Amino acid sequence: GGGIKGGQSVGTTDELGSAAVESPFHVKHLHATILWQLGLDPNKLSYFYGGLDQKLTGVEHIEPIRKLIA
Repeated sequence: GGGIKGGQSVGTTDELGSAAVESPFHVKHLHATILWQLGLDPNKLSYFYGGLDQKLTGVEHIEPIRKLIA
């Protein structure tokens, strides 16, 4: 639901499943994907906290995981 393709996996791990081998994504990419699907731009969305504007996905430009979006 929500415009996300169901029943898929993105990337591969090593034989123990402890490290990403192909297409490693940080959790920030997952957050950006969720925000994007909610209709929010993850790179422009910010909130004021502790005297600074904070972003939910950090200070670097981040892209959603396009392989997951239907």
